[in-house]
Amino acid sequence: MSSYVIEGVQTKDMEFHEITLEDKAWMDERFREDDWNACEYTFANNFIWRKIYQVAVAEIYGCLVIRSVQGGKYCYSYPVGAGDKRAAVGELLAICRKDGQPLRMAPLSAESCRQLSEWFPGRFLMEADRDDFDYIYAREKLADLKGKKLHGKRNHIARFKDGGAWSYEPVTDDNLEECRAMTYNWIKMRSDKWNEEMEQEVSVLHEAFDHRKELGLTGGVLRREGEIVAFSMGEPLNSDTFVVHFEKAFPDMQGAYPMINQQFVLHACGEYAYVNREEDTGDLGLRKAKLSYYPEILLEKYVAVESGIVYADRETEREQIADIWQKCFGDEREYIDFYMQERMTDHNMLVIHEDGKIVSMASFLPVCYLCGGEYVDARYVYAVATLPEYRGRGLAARILKFAQEYYGQPLLLAPAEKTLMDYYEKLGFVAAFADTGAEQEVTLTALSAEEPYETKPLTAQEYVKLRDEKLQRDGYVQWDAEAVGYAIRLCERADGGAVLLTAADGAQDLLLYEKDGDLLVIEETTLEPDKLGAVLPQLLAESGTCRVRHGQMGGMLWLPQGLPEVAAATDGYLALTLG
Repeated sequence: MSSYVIEGVQTKDMEFHEITLEDKAWMDERFREDDWNACEYTFANNFIWRKIYQVAVAEIYGCLVIRSVQGGKYCYSYPVGAGDKRAAVGELLAICRKDGQPLRMAPLSAESCRQLSEWFPGRFLMEADRDDFDYIYAREKLADLKGKKLHGKRNHIARFKDGGAWSYEPVTDDNLEECRAMTYNWIKMRSDKWNEEMEQEVSVLHEAFDHRKELGLTGGVLRREGEIVAFSMGEPLNSDTFVVHFEKAFPDMQGAYPMINQQFVLHACGEYAYVNREEDTGDLGLRKAKLSYYPEILLEKYVAVESGIVYADRETEREQIADIWQKCFGDEREYIDFYMQERMTDHNMLVIHEDGKIVSMASFLPVCYLCGGEYVDARYVYAVATLPEYRGRGLAARILKFAQEYYGQPLLLAPAEKTLMDYYEKLGFVAAFADTGAEQEVTLTALSAEEPYETKPLTAQEYVKLRDEKLQRDGYVQWDAEAVGYAIRLCERADGGAVLLTAADGAQDLLLYEKDGDLLVIEETTLEPDKLGAVLPQLLAESGTCRVRHGQMGGMLWLPQGLPEVAAATDGYLALTLG
């Protein structure tokens, strides 16, 4: 038996085995010890999916670890139970190192992420998986459906009840085959939408039917005129939560889904405070349906991947980030603190740790990029920096190459200096976006007053709407209201802001500006150059300035494979580079 030492933890080889019914007792005990209300924390859920995901289990340092195959690679659960979780993670690191693969764990709670960062600092890249968030509801609200928000659900149920004689009963040996037959009819009714995921779910459902009693599953059926038209199945999850694993109803029968939902909660979940209705797997229709019941808790779940490049912790690593920022960019601490408070999250700044500290960093802010007439998710690259004593080792390049692979989305940036363009070109970036040339300063004496514009402040939402209307074209970079709000507040700190300009003919444009002494700095405007020249005397007079600086600098773009090369990107629009 070989052994390894990871992070000071003595480890030994552990063997995983395919999950069987004989594992239920000890796995249930580990789940009870953690008492987490995530839907994956049941024996039944792991057992019925065992063939699809090649589920295997092991007990490591008193913890349960579940291994599955996702995307052709192993994924491990975060250690479950009252054992030594740190030692168990150390063991998993050793196993994965032996296999030549990074350790990937999911799902993790926010507290598990905190523990992991504390035990193995700078070792894991952790990110929330929105598609995997669980929808957890107050049982009483699902049963009563009281209030204006759920009025529509009550109406659907009323229509179901008016549609004919109905009844509810538990799933038993006597009606189990009827339930099985109902699933085949359900499949026929959804043949136009059938896909591999649905086929897998049905096969898993029949596993649940086959082992209902051994797994401790509870079910309920809804009949119309004696025929089963819907059923549901679930089990106790933890001390206060019941989880619903399956819910099927004929899609053409109005009210059948809300009816089985309510009836199952009333009859099967009475002793529990909450009902977990699992995740939406990224299905937007399912997401809308689950949100329509107004969950009490949207349970966040995270993925952790062993990596030399990880997300910075905004709270614990704030000082380190500020130190790098000041040394590399020379910005005032006030601005750095403002940015970190307003725009930095725990999941948008990638860093490299060496010698027990952050030595290189880059922010990747979410935006949308208009590509071939469609918006795609993208990232704006900001604040790329490496401590001076660690430069020349390709650390920033490592972060950017990692981001290209990790996000798989277009990356956009505006080099601080044109001399950096060669550097970014070597990393696959190309020149893009309209460049109006070098910034120009224009004095009041060179201008002549024209007919005045009506001006008023703009909210972030108004700004986004008008910006999209005026500027969108292939290569357009769309910022959301949160980002625009930050840009406005940043300008307001410099006695500026966002204004709506209305000309005498009713034409409207936006302008974002700040002041630097007697200099008016226009950060962004939708005004054409001739119209800007016409309104400048008025803007200078109203702002108490006598000089103006404006002009949009170009940027650079990296596109992943699979996205069309958009020549129009050179004529696209970036701006709002957020400082």
